[in-house]
Amino acid sequence: MAGAIASRMSFSSLKRKQPKTFTVRIATMDAEMEFSCEVKWKGKDLFDLVCRTLGLRETWFFGLQYTIKDTVAWLKMDKKVLDHDVPTEEPKTFHFLAKFYPENAEEELVQEITQHLFFLQVKKQILDEKIFCPPEASVLLASYAVQAKYGDYDPNVHKRGFLAQEELLPKRVINLYQMTPEMWEERITAWYAEHRGRARDEAEMEYLKIAQDLEMYGVNYFAIRNKKGTELLLGVDALGLHIYDPDNRLTPKISFPWNEIRNISYSDKEFTIKPLDKKIDVFKFNSSKLRVNKLILQLCIGNHDLFMRRRKADSLEVQQMKAQAREEKARKQMERQCLAREKQMREEAERTRDELERRLMQLKEEATMANEALMRSEETADLLAEKAQITEEEAKLLAQKAAEAEQEMQRIKATAIRTEEEKRLMEQKVLEAEMLALKMAEESERRAKEADQLKQDLQEARESERRAKQKLLEITSKSSYTQSMNSSTTALPTDLPSFSLISESLSFDFKDTDMKRLSMEIEKEKVEYMEKSKHLQEQLNELKTEIEALKLKERETALDILHNENSSRGNSKHNTIKKVS
Repeated sequence: MAGAIASRMSFSSLKRKQPKTFTVRIATMDAEMEFSCEVKWKGKDLFDLVCRTLGLRETWFFGLQYTIKDTVAWLKMDKKVLDHDVPTEEPKTFHFLAKFYPENAEEELVQEITQHLFFLQVKKQILDEKIFCPPEASVLLASYAVQAKYGDYDPNVHKRGFLAQEELLPKRVINLYQMTPEMWEERITAWYAEHRGRARDEAEMEYLKIAQDLEMYGVNYFAIRNKKGTELLLGVDALGLHIYDPDNRLTPKISFPWNEIRNISYSDKEFTIKPLDKKIDVFKFNSSKLRVNKLILQLCIGNHDLFMRRRKADSLEVQQMKAQAREEKARKQMERQCLAREKQMREEAERTRDELERRLMQLKEEATMANEALMRSEETADLLAEKAQITEEEAKLLAQKAAEAEQEMQRIKATAIRTEEEKRLMEQKVLEAEMLALKMAEESERRAKEADQLKQDLQEARESERRAKQKLLEITSKSSYTQSMNSSTTALPTDLPSFSLISESLSFDFKDTDMKRLSMEIEKEKVEYMEKSKHLQEQLNELKTEIEALKLKERETALDILHNENSSRGNSKHNTIKKVS
């Protein structure tokens, strides 16, 4: 009895000790995950779990976003998950998104997973028209997106219509021109073909390098009012705070770079920006909701911290990550080079095999023709031999008849013809016999000559037959040599360097000389990129001019008009911010 009570008590105590959990669904840009979380977990516990699952180390760019009462909010790291204003039903959904953007994607984004998540997010913002992108730049970005998804362009694989189901251009751009989907695909494919040789991570980085120069890239907009009650927009990004007209999100009226701001504070709904230069007036504005004020302050603090962090020496963790990334990039580059060499060798081997097969077919055809010619020669020789034999027999027969005629003539001469009439008749017969003998002799001589000619033709036919047999023998020997070469060539691709050899050749430690060489290559790539940028701008201008005639002016949006005005003045994102700072 006591034992049963003790067992019930231990069971109930175990039941009480089991922590309570709740289900969370995390949505990234390309996947969804579900986790079972403890009630006591804070935002950092859940965030770290997601980052570990993704293999993400550059955590400072990201956050967990949720929506409450039509307002975007971010999970606080030091606050319990359930203490946030999240819906009570399960699973509780959060979006794992980039909260802060880099100033220079190529220099700051180290991990490939970081680059990929940024690429997907920026691409979606452009397609959803949350970031304004001019038409010609949209086509270029679409070509890099296709390269990242499909790899190198192959006209035998990527045939017309292969992009029909892809969403690559903002609807605003498509509606702005009188162009069919086939015409857009043709222009995208033309640039896509030029990106040959770029890996997925390289294509995605090129996409980000172009996108980061767009005016609305990385800017979070908030509706505010100044002290006079004028409606304005506040933009928060990696460079600072910007004030816009509500109708113009491209060009700020005034900007406050982070290094020129002394303090940011808010009381209730009023925000105060104090510049570092005390001669400049303090800027105050009001937002609509307290929750929005908290979000603005979060973004200001995070962007300011990253702004200052970029201008300091990299931490040990970042240095290690960059070193690993350089080594990984070098390894991948070597792998790509080995694969490219192997592919080239295989293609050359296939071309050689095709050429040998073509040559073999040609030799086979020549052998067939020679064999047919030989058979015809043999038939001709047989006919000539038979004809010569017949002619020879005819000649013998004629000679025999001629001899008989001669004997008859001699017999007639020997016979005495007594009467003149008999003599005359005999002379006539003799004359006729002589003429017949002469004719027989001539015919015999002609037949003899014809027999000689047939013998000569027979000898020539047999000589032709001998030459044909000799040529057939030569062709047969060539065919056997070609077949041996073909078999060795066909086996060639299997003897090429395999992946195991490649992996063995890559398993070495990078020395200082290797890293110096890699650094020099990276610098060289930067110089080449600067040289190509001018060519790229010329291509963009060329495409813009080409499709300008197809533009429907009445469908231009306010942002299209503002962008065209900025372009005509030569204004870009960075020089505009410098002017208004």
